[in-house]
Amino acid sequence: MSTQMDGIAIVGMSGRFPGAPDVPRFWANIRNGVESVSHFSVDDLEIGAQSIAENASGLVCAKGLLDDIDLFDARFFGYLPREAEMMDPQHRVFLEICSEALEHAGYDASRYPGAIGVFGGCYMDTYLMWNLCSDPAFLAELVSSIQVGSLQTELGNDKDYLATRVAFKLGLRGPAMTLQTACSTSLVAIVNACQSIASYQCDMALAGGVTIVLPQKKGYQYKEGGMLSHDGRCRTFDENSAGTVFSNGAAVVLLKRVEDAVAAGDTIYGVIRGYAINNDGGKKVSYTAPSVEGQTEVISLALAMADIDARTIGYVEAHGTATPIGDPIEVSSLTAAYRAYTADTGFCAIGSVKANLGHLDIASGAIGLIKTALCLHERVLPPQINFTRPNPRIDFANSPFYVNTRLHDWPAAQWPRRAGVSSFGVGGTNAHVIVEEAPTLASRQHDASPSLLILSARSESALAQQAERLGSALAQLPDDRLADAAYTLQVGRREFEHRRFIVADTMASAAGKLLAPAQRAHSSTLRTSMPRLIFMFPGQGAQYPGMAAGLYRAEPAFRDAIDRCCNALASDHDLAREMRSLLLWQPDTDAPGRAQAEERLEQTRVAQPAMFAMEMALCALLANWSIRPSAVMGHSVGEYAAACAAGVFSIEDGIRLVAARARLMQAQPTGRMLAVRAALPTLAEHLPADVGVAAVNAPELVVLSGPTDSIETLSATLLGQGIHCSALRTSHAFHSSMMNPVCAPLADAVSSVARHAPSLEFISTARACRLDAQDVCDPAYWAAQLLEPVRFADSVVFAASDEHAVFVEVGPGQTLGTLARQSLPRERGQGVVSCLGPLQAAGSDRENLMQAVGRLWLAGITPDWEHIQGAPRARIALPTYPFERKRFWVQPAASAARATHIDTTAPPLHSPPSAAASATVAATPAPWAADAGTEAAQQVIERQLALIAAQIDLLADTAHGSRAQRVNGNMGQENGHE
Repeated sequence: MSTQMDGIAIVGMSGRFPGAPDVPRFWANIRNGVESVSHFSVDDLEIGAQSIAENASGLVCAKGLLDDIDLFDARFFGYLPREAEMMDPQHRVFLEICSEALEHAGYDASRYPGAIGVFGGCYMDTYLMWNLCSDPAFLAELVSSIQVGSLQTELGNDKDYLATRVAFKLGLRGPAMTLQTACSTSLVAIVNACQSIASYQCDMALAGGVTIVLPQKKGYQYKEGGMLSHDGRCRTFDENSAGTVFSNGAAVVLLKRVEDAVAAGDTIYGVIRGYAINNDGGKKVSYTAPSVEGQTEVISLALAMADIDARTIGYVEAHGTATPIGDPIEVSSLTAAYRAYTADTGFCAIGSVKANLGHLDIASGAIGLIKTALCLHERVLPPQINFTRPNPRIDFANSPFYVNTRLHDWPAAQWPRRAGVSSFGVGGTNAHVIVEEAPTLASRQHDASPSLLILSARSESALAQQAERLGSALAQLPDDRLADAAYTLQVGRREFEHRRFIVADTMASAAGKLLAPAQRAHSSTLRTSMPRLIFMFPGQGAQYPGMAAGLYRAEPAFRDAIDRCCNALASDHDLAREMRSLLLWQPDTDAPGRAQAEERLEQTRVAQPAMFAMEMALCALLANWSIRPSAVMGHSVGEYAAACAAGVFSIEDGIRLVAARARLMQAQPTGRMLAVRAALPTLAEHLPADVGVAAVNAPELVVLSGPTDSIETLSATLLGQGIHCSALRTSHAFHSSMMNPVCAPLADAVSSVARHAPSLEFISTARACRLDAQDVCDPAYWAAQLLEPVRFADSVVFAASDEHAVFVEVGPGQTLGTLARQSLPRERGQGVVSCLGPLQAAGSDRENLMQAVGRLWLAGITPDWEHIQGAPRARIALPTYPFERKRFWVQPAASAARATHIDTTAPPLHSPPSAAASATVAATPAPWAADAGTEAAQQVIERQLALIAAQIDLLADTAHGSRAQRVNGNMGQENGHE
């Protein structure tokens, strides 16, 4: 017995439909009972069709048309203009919708670890016949010796390359097959895809088909007793049904094993439980006729595979071509298959999308499946249009079926909602699938924290379109889908060079930001796909109470690192306890007030180990997100965190060294530090003997250090001269001679711990250069580093010599980032990122971190989005890429069209080519005619052109059913050709 975790899930879909450029608008038309077959006048006929109309009686000008088939985004798919122009629009549209179906499901094929297959089919290439071959020069090239031009024509137009082109352009490594079974092609492709997935030949598969017959506005000749409608309307199952209307369109679905889809959080539109393909064989009146036995068998096989009772099926999407005999045969076949399970009547709705769109031939089965999947997903039954009273040859009263004529909810039953979909092809290949609604799953956890939404495109204009479309879509979604939307954009879209991001905590906020002009800091054009990250660890002074509280609660990797640092100080229990309380301080607890907490955290013995713990926790969190540095640098005591990040010290040894250093420094006489807004040469003449330079943080920002009295006197002097300066919130005069007593015991402490060569580049801010392993492991360096000035500005300039360097401030506040920008050219300013904001309240940390990750993504970093999300997320349908299509089209030669007069009475199919041709070609000399050496070739080409011109309409109409009218004559109504 099957379970809800068996079967093949439909997780994505895309298409082009008459009256609808995409699936959402197609579905809106279906729900609203819209007929999308176009009716046009003889005056509207396209080039090449007017002369046919002159000789055709009973011309019906109706067809389901596709808009913009001459347009294509060649640049997006990497095609040269000439390649795109020479390519059959069927191939172009199929490539587009396959790309869209992956995006609709939330998948980037380049990042998907499994194999993705593609199965599809297309109609014969009327673009080659009508458009390309009407040009004598092109035809000359085509029929000459095999060469590059001919190969390009073949690759762009032959059916063989439909599926493999998609596999190549989208990077799909599973089976890639073009299938052809006439009208049942796309559903047969879907069944083959299901089989491939079930047998683990691939893990996902695209499957569908496309029909684009040219010229679009051509019309057709109605003949009584044929299969084509006399008035251009498709009245499936109706007493006035008199034939079908052929249309253009395309559709594809993305399929996946249902258990994998559930695990990945995919949106499941339906689950294919059973499927079957067969052929009628020879037991029927003609090759083109349908077979009750064949159709009954394929439906029965699909039901048996699904292992369900037919009584549980609530809807059937029929082939439903609206022929007077074809529809009764189909309902009889369905009834016969269902009678093996139940004698009940009138319990199952039946319909056909052909009444809305016409018969989309190759694509019709996939379109029927998409309609059915959306019925299951939305739990509604749409109206069957163009139906008033049933065809008297259909015994609905004694069948399981009824025709549903109004939109209404699909009521629940004691079993899942289920449906069947049929597609039958000329030649007898039949397909049927059983589809069930998606399994009921537990709802995923709602996360109200800020989410990072990313967008990228191949151009600025496409990026702007994408932001507008996404903003409009998000405005219609509830807040509890924001994290899912962010996740879908993060993992389910290809990344391009033009980029933008926003951070938001509600859908309204996200929509508003997307619909507003992009902020410069939140958008960029990618300079490199391999940025070089340089982590900068700040020193004492940026700390504030509660700086770790929000991330400690929310991020396990961060929490583990804080706990690890606190546990490493177990021998100094008081310090560990106080450090933890200040790191996790919250204003709504019994902890001391903010002023008192700030005062305690200014004490060096607590501040420095607290900063170290905070920085190592942030470093661990970034590593968990796959954001890792190529180089590290630290400001003052921040160099210890940098050394640990480079693997010189363990985290445990690192925090114990910092605690020992801080304890030794705390024991020294107090002093002051002064930040001065001036260049170092300007200050030299003002410095007393006991005041030294502690740091040069920017070209015009120097920090001085010394005894309190001397610093206060110097401050007054500088202010009096108009030089801006301000005292820093420190308890001691760091990087001055007042720290001399600390050097020896600190060197001893460093000597006592294990030291290792750095695993990545270590940039010393004491020396403004890269340190080798010997220096960075030398205890003497760490003793001298305590006294020497911090040459931060010079160190930034040294690191920035790599044009791909991106500086990341790993610690609280934004001081280092601000300083670094002052040492960089203006255009490099966006290459500086701070993880957190200054002195902020707990709770906004996530937003600041998401801003930082967004800016790193702008710079070319792709983090581990799964870990950033931190909880399972769902992939949801969002607007797909806004293709920037341009016209790539070879217009049929008007002169050739005017010179062609085609007899609409077809010759017998076995007639030799000469009997089929009654065409004349314009006498205008071809460009190559002047070359006497090509005279023989010219004659051959002229004969070929005449033959092709005469046979184009015959070939196109033959495949669309005119063969049945013309060859079999009055047998059309008798046998119900499909």
